[in-house]
Amino acid sequence: MSMKGRSKFWIFAGATLVVIVLGATALAKKPKPVPADKIVTAENGDVARSVVARGKIEAFSKVDVKSKANGIIKALLVDVGDEVKEGQVLVELDKENLQAQVREARATHEAEQANLQVALAAEARARIEATNPALEFTRRDYERAQGLFREKIASQQQLDDANRAYEVARNQQQLLEAAVRSATALIQQAQARVAAAKAALDRAEEDLNYATIRAPISGIVLTRDTEIGDAVSSILNLGSAATLIMTLGDLSSVYIKGEVDEADIGKAVNGQRVRTKVESFPNESFEGTVKRIAPMGRELNNVTTFEVRVTISNPQGKLRVKMTANAEIVLEEHKNVLLVPEAALVYDQEKKVSVQLLDPKAATGWRKQPIKVGISNGQRTEVAEGLKAGDKLVLP
Repeated sequence: MSMKGRSKFWIFAGATLVVIVLGATALAKKPKPVPADKIVTAENGDVARSVVARGKIEAFSKVDVKSKANGIIKALLVDVGDEVKEGQVLVELDKENLQAQVREARATHEAEQANLQVALAAEARARIEATNPALEFTRRDYERAQGLFREKIASQQQLDDANRAYEVARNQQQLLEAAVRSATALIQQAQARVAAAKAALDRAEEDLNYATIRAPISGIVLTRDTEIGDAVSSILNLGSAATLIMTLGDLSSVYIKGEVDEADIGKAVNGQRVRTKVESFPNESFEGTVKRIAPMGRELNNVTTFEVRVTISNPQGKLRVKMTANAEIVLEEHKNVLLVPEAALVYDQEKKVSVQLLDPKAATGWRKQPIKVGISNGQRTEVAEGLKAGDKLVLP
């Protein structure tokens, strides 16, 4: 190749290299596109700062139904889930033995009443006999004999006879009065036996009434722990060990017995408003109130929590016992404020907050925008200054 040809080659090669370098520089300065799933929007909404108590739904009023009588279940008139009213019959026990006991107790009571009437009649007779008119007659006869003896009209024999008759009458009077006292004592004994027989009759009738088991409260049958033919032991005999027949609960008002971490318990007070969420109704929120905060915590696996009880109105009966619930105790709430996702916030070493505002002209596709934040619920944060509704942000 001639010298002139080589010069043209190098000039062409240099021009090509310049074009390539300029093209690469232009490509390097072109903004990077931001993926759509990385873009979020600042929007107006409501936000609340809260503490969450996690626990189970419990019935506000729950009663274990047990029997006061021993027996065999003859009829079960309700099942799990049935609504019952206070006083409604739930269970009937076999009454044959109990009815026989009532008849026996009634017969004993009637017999003791008859014995009492006999004792009353005997006392009345003894009192009549105790009037003893012969005593007054012999007394007057003795006094008259004394007068005649002093006047030397009656003899000593006549005086002694009159005195003897008077003493006999007095002794007889004492015996009659003792008979009255004995008859009175027999009446008291008969009355005591009548009272004991009446108590036994009342007890037998009560046991018969106890064989019909009624609902102590209005509510729903939560559990039924027995079947027809099962033997039932009396709570009067065995106490807490007596047979559990069923459990009733009033679900018109329920509560959550939840646990709050010790780091948050200082923010909760009685009377605070609560919003409750359950997995069964993810799109619904149930309003409640903090009613009780345990004064002593419980430690488990080096974590201390405090029991918090939240009452919730449940007129439609949607909430059921043992549902898992998250009770959000509202500490502070702001309405219709500017909100951004918590994930969009960027904190520097000085804890200053900024976001990545979408900017198609920037080389990265966004630019840093300092903001001032308000309260947060852990998912969305209030923006007090630095943004406006509709601003597009890039998630870091």
